[in-house]
Amino acid sequence: MQRRAVTLGLLAAPSLALAQENWPNRPLRLIVGWPPGGSVDIVARLLQPRLQALLGQPVVVENRPGATGTLGAAETARAAPDGLTWLIAQDSQVITPSIMTLPYDVRRDFAPIMLIGRGPLLVTSHPSNPWGSFQELMAAARARPPGSITYATAGVGTMMHVAMVQLCNLAGVDLTHVPYRGGAPALADALAGQVPLFVTNAPVGGPHVRNGALKGLGVTTATAWRDLPGVPSFQEQGIAGFEAPTWWGVFSPAGVPGGIRERMAETLARILAEPETRGRVEAQGMDVLAVAGEGFATFAAAETERWARVVRANNIRLAG
Repeated sequence: MQRRAVTLGLLAAPSLALAQENWPNRPLRLIVGWPPGGSVDIVARLLQPRLQALLGQPVVVENRPGATGTLGAAETARAAPDGLTWLIAQDSQVITPSIMTLPYDVRRDFAPIMLIGRGPLLVTSHPSNPWGSFQELMAAARARPPGSITYATAGVGTMMHVAMVQLCNLAGVDLTHVPYRGGAPALADALAGQVPLFVTNAPVGGPHVRNGALKGLGVTTATAWRDLPGVPSFQEQGIAGFEAPTWWGVFSPAGVPGGIRERMAETLARILAEPETRGRVEAQGMDVLAVAGEGFATFAAAETERWARVVRANNIRLAG
């Protein structure tokens, strides 16, 4: 039996090597666990045409929204490890394991390929609301019964959600979370004035703050963000030490051969180094990082532990 296992292993080795050498020989899928129009979808569609051109195969963006991105992640985890299915994800990929029971293990079932970039979260208010600054919002929240003021996010377990919980703790106020199934539907209600506050990221909320459709009350980077003049950081508004940038990355199923993972990382790095693509990414309100492999894995592990502590301390659950 042992000899048979060794023989089968030797037979499989050339096949595996050939598969890596010929990759990709069929169309690729970029799985997005969010609706069209959100920041993850924006990132996927920025990468798609250049991946298609450089890899020589069609690349299709597939939106699989639901459950804070976990439906798309589950689809990726189930996929054959042939290097044809990739997950475009954001920070919730490492936050949701602390909040809900998942049909996969993030560390066991995925390989981090590339940390694409990061940028600020943005707390916005509809112009019809009386507060024009974060300090005025805090004063209004303290003057009302706890939880009277609500804020919308793209969903339970997103960075928008857990960062806002931490911000409220530090500011000493109680606001009520209203989770949506993605950034795009939450934005629609925010623009219509259906929710007083909307916590989002720069790609989704930035254009509407710049055109006056929403008021920016603060960003979660250490200092004000280059594309949002006049919107101070929360640290600059007296919330000492608070910093919670959002980020985007690419993952593969864990079983994808190392050679294919490396080629994808190299291709993504090349794309992100192109001045035109880099400019388009930065114009969305992101800093390009292009951190591959072990560097991304180390970053993701640290983010997992950091936000798991916030989740435990605040007893955050799926019911949100």
